[in-house]
Amino acid sequence: MSTTKTQPEQGELPEDAGAFAWLRALGPRGRRAFGGAFGGYALDSYDFFTLPLSMVAIAAYFSLDSGQTGLLTTVTLVVSAIGGALAGILADRIGRVRALMITVITYALFTVLCGFAPNYETLLVFRALQGLGFGGEWAVGAILVAEYATARHRGRTLGAIQSAWAAGWALAVIVYTLVFQFLDADTAWRVMFWTGALPALLVVYVRRNVTDAPEAAERRRTSRDRGSFSAIFRKDLARTTVFAVLLSTGVQGGYYTLATWVPTYLKSERGLTVVGTGGYLAFLISGAFIGYLTGGYLTDVLGRKKNIALFAVLSAGCILAYTNIPSGADGLLLVLGFPLGFCMSAIFSGFGSFLAELYPTAVRGTGQGFTYNTGRAVGAFFPTLVGYLAGSWGVGGALVFGAVGYGLAVLALLGLPETRGRELV
Repeated sequence: MSTTKTQPEQGELPEDAGAFAWLRALGPRGRRAFGGAFGGYALDSYDFFTLPLSMVAIAAYFSLDSGQTGLLTTVTLVVSAIGGALAGILADRIGRVRALMITVITYALFTVLCGFAPNYETLLVFRALQGLGFGGEWAVGAILVAEYATARHRGRTLGAIQSAWAAGWALAVIVYTLVFQFLDADTAWRVMFWTGALPALLVVYVRRNVTDAPEAAERRRTSRDRGSFSAIFRKDLARTTVFAVLLSTGVQGGYYTLATWVPTYLKSERGLTVVGTGGYLAFLISGAFIGYLTGGYLTDVLGRKKNIALFAVLSAGCILAYTNIPSGADGLLLVLGFPLGFCMSAIFSGFGSFLAELYPTAVRGTGQGFTYNTGRAVGAFFPTLVGYLAGSWGVGGALVFGAVGYGLAVLALLGLPETRGRELV
């Protein structure tokens, strides 16, 4: 455990009572850390989705084919593996909060620079560098909060952090809809990237209000293995690291296939307008937000492995249903967006607690940053493959490939232990 239990003040509910017991159990410092991590992940999501939402306009502006547009997403995710691994090592060596600020500044800076790109090659480079910060933020923020959370509530707490992804996605869709309504497409995609400067405000809050969990910080400072990359491949952790990478690859391969190509699918094969696409995505995103919260609850009730396995199967089924709706049945497409968003997001809710519980404090950042983001990088080739397959299969047909990822995730669980209720040491 990384925090000590405090007695409730007069008039307060006991920390284990009520729907928000997990939030009260964090304590004042933990709640400030939660606010910083939640904001960082929401804005991380916002900056990521500026690309998929603007992809049609960018492809037209630079005369790109589907393979080139898919590469923009893939390079972001591949480089995020490097950023995630580096951020994890930094988190173990210089602390969670300082590493969090570095990641936020990095992804914000290069998102803004994307808006100034004069050609495709420059945009590709800036987007790759944006991946350095994008890759590290989630792992560092999740660890920061996990070390404040109680074992009983850790799944729900980290599930709530995951829900920030849906909040950032929703904000990106709202801004996208407004910007593309009032500006021509050649200008609008640049403005979308320029709004990626928003995270700079969060850094001010984090610097003034957020600190590392004291007990975990002390254990980290006194450990010889602090931030050691080789330590996560030593005999007692190597198997965990390999299977955690496979798990992350499968889940994120399926997820990023959908997140990258659904907007294009709705435009190119369903013929929806910009406003129409926003409406369809609203169902997908609202399902995602509720899915994150529900998955967080279930990962504490069912266990980490059962929660992931359950929603891997359901997500694969949703992909098959979503991409095989008959032409003209747009009403059904709209309704099915909700369970799709719910299932493909609920599977992520256990990741923050599961990966944190698999590694000791001294290498928790290194282990979580490496496994999550290496899986993200390998899974990033799924969107590129979909881009190349779209020419012959159509975007809808190629999206089915995402279901393969979820099958891989289920297999990876066979090599990992259940960690529900495990104390952080």
